[in-house]
Formats: sequence, C-alpha cells, structure tokens
Amino acid sequence: MHDLPLIVSILILVFLLICSAFFSSSETAMMTLNRYRLRHLAKSHKNKSAQRAERLLRRPDRLLGTILIGNTFSNILASALATVIAVQVMGEVGVLVSAIVLTLIVLIFGEIMPKTVAAHYPERLAFILCWPLGWIFVLLYPLVILTNGVVNGILYAFGMRKPTMGAEHVTIEELRTIVAEHSKSIPTQSKNILLGLIDLKEVTVDEIMVPRNEITGIDLQEDWATISMQLAHSQHTRLPLFQDTIDNVTGMLHMRDLVGLFNKDSFNKEGLINAAEEVYFVPEGTSLMTQLANFQNSKKRIGLVVDEYGDIQGLVTLEVILEEVIGKYTTDISSDTKFVHPQEDGTFIIDASMAIRELNRTMTWELPTEGAKTLSGVIIEFLELIPLQGTCLRLNGYPLEVLAVKDNKIETVRVYPDLRIESNE
Repeated sequence: MHDLPLIVSILILVFLLICSAFFSSSETAMMTLNRYRLRHLAKSHKNKSAQRAERLLRRPDRLLGTILIGNTFSNILASALATVIAVQVMGEVGVLVSAIVLTLIVLIFGEIMPKTVAAHYPERLAFILCWPLGWIFVLLYPLVILTNGVVNGILYAFGMRKPTMGAEHVTIEELRTIVAEHSKSIPTQSKNILLGLIDLKEVTVDEIMVPRNEITGIDLQEDWATISMQLAHSQHTRLPLFQDTIDNVTGMLHMRDLVGLFNKDSFNKEGLINAAEEVYFVPEGTSLMTQLANFQNSKKRIGLVVDEYGDIQGLVTLEVILEEVIGKYTTDISSDTKFVHPQEDGTFIIDASMAIRELNRTMTWELPTEGAKTLSGVIIEFLELIPLQGTCLRLNGYPLEVLAVKDNKIETVRVYPDLRIESNE
C-alpha cells in the first residue's frame, strides 16, 4: 500500500467506503422486507428480483454471514488504507487523526445513512441489491460455510440449537394486529369481515346465543287458537316446540312446512309435532369457528345450547354466527329500539338484558366482553353485588347509571358515552 500513488489510495478508500455502505444497506433492506408481500410477488407476479430475494432469505444465517464478512473486510481494509494515507500526508500524528476521522465517516456514510435509507425503502433497495449479493455469496461461499460452521458449533456447545429455517408462523393475535393496523389499502368493511373471521376462534356460542328466557317457541300446552295466532305473527323461520317449558323441547318446526300441513288438512297440534325436525343440541363453550363447521356438516341452521348437565341455556343460529363476521344486516340503531333508546341529551337508555357483544357492535362501544354476557351481568360482576336503583359507576371509561332493578336483575341502564374517558376500570 505504501507504493500506491496518493490519488489511487484515496480512490480505493472511497470504493471501500461504498462497499461498506452497500453491505450495511443490504443487511437492513433484506432483513426488513415484508416476507408475505415478498412471497406474494414471487409466486403471483413472477417477479425475478422477488424470487431471488426470497431464495437468499431462505437461509438468513448464510445471507447475514455473507453481508457481515463483506462489511468487515471493507471496514478493516478501509481503516488500514486510511492510516497509510494519513501517515503519508501528516506523519505519525496521522494515525490518531485517521482513526477519529474514519470512524466518523464510516459511522455516518457507511452505517447510519445507508441503513436509514434502506429502512425507508426496503423493497426497492432489496430488489436491486439482491443481484450483486447473490454473486458475492457464491464468491464467498467457502468462507461463509466455514464461519457459519464455527458459529453453530460454538452455539451447540452452549446448548443452543440451530433454529429451523422456514415459513414464519403467525399467531391469532399477531394476525389480528396485521389486519387491524397494517391494512390501509383494504376497505373498512372488508377489514371488519377479516377481523370477524379471526375472532370466530375466540368467541363461543354462549356469548352470542339468545338466552333461554328470550327463546320464542310454541308451547303445545296452549290452546290451538293461541298457537295459531302465534304462528301467524311469528317473525322467525324456525320455532322450537315444547311442553310447558323449553326444557321439555320436542322438536324444531320450520315455518315452510306449514304450507304442507294446510294442503294435507293437518294444521293441528299433531301435525306440528309430525312436521317438526329433531332438535340439534350444541355444547356450551363451543367456539363459533367449530360450530360453523358443525352446522355445515350436519346441514343445520339452528341449535339449542346446553350445559354440562344437559340443561338448555339458549339458542344459536347460523345467521347469528354469520353476523359476527359480516355485521348486522342493518346498522340503523332504530332497528334495535327494543334494547337501545337514544335520548335528546345524547345519552342512551339500554335494556340491560342486551348481550354485551351486540351492544358493542351496535353502538361501536368498547364495554368489557370478558365474563358475563349481558350488560346486567357485566355490571353485577363488576360491582360484585346487585346494585340499587340510582347506582352510578364507570365501566371501561363509560359513565353508567342504573335506572331500574327488579327481581335481583338490572332492567335498564343509562349510558353517557359523551363523557367517556380512557380508563382501565
């Protein structure tokens, strides 16, 4: 190096600094690539650069070995050459000057700046840099294999096993975060559907079922005139038939079968019993994803939810499960006037028997869904007692006032959404 002309030494030093910047930016760009988008571009669009980058990332240990070897050689050679140049120009004091100056130059132009640029444009740079990286990997292959072998051997001696290289595994929570926070190009409705599908695994049938005290059915103990009137005004397509209480359910009647009963002149209690289908029972705690598959396999659309003792707890339908994915067929609050009553002062009077998940979905609120299933149950669970009329509390930041309590059950609650504050309560 001492025999090289000064200008040549400077040009070589500049080249080594460019190499250092190249390897630094390559490391950041390749390691911060969106692997899912890369896989999509490689498979669907047949992007050559994406395919090459994906091949390099299949063995990230070897890719990192190539980059770090090249970066280390570049920095060491640049340091040695800078020292020679400094000594030629300034004498012995040049050793100290070159160390200080080169450290700053390498830090700024060889590390921070190229890595910052690569972090902002990882895909654009990675697709360009992967081509020379591939050739450098081939050139340094023996040295890369040797160094990786030594590293893996040392790690093995300390009880650390080499990680399995392959596709990344994403948990449900991670997938939910990806969809919720990194999907700006996805329409809101489509994003909500994706989130609904993800949540099907976490939500159980007893969280969305119609409680047993709200199940609409045909009591065969009633007189025929009452039953006929109920059938004529029913808003449901399927009704359970029972004797006296829902615990004595005998079948599930589909309203379309009534036409056949009229034609056969069998429109009576016996005809209803004969036309009814066998009741389909659903174990309490079944996830919606599992139940959706069960409905599909059994060709059923409705089932009665039972606990471990066989007691009926509620009713679940295919439509309700689908609403968890796509939302209600109408978002008009007026369709929920049975439970939600908007007031002129901006508050809402809520029927406390309303399911908490349904209330959150209807009003886009964030009341707690852990534990109890209804607003009444959530409040009682939170207070750990049955409140008196006029009791006020703050639930997840929402101010609530208990308006009516009857038979140890909260009947109505006033919610003040405009006064909500962020809270962990």
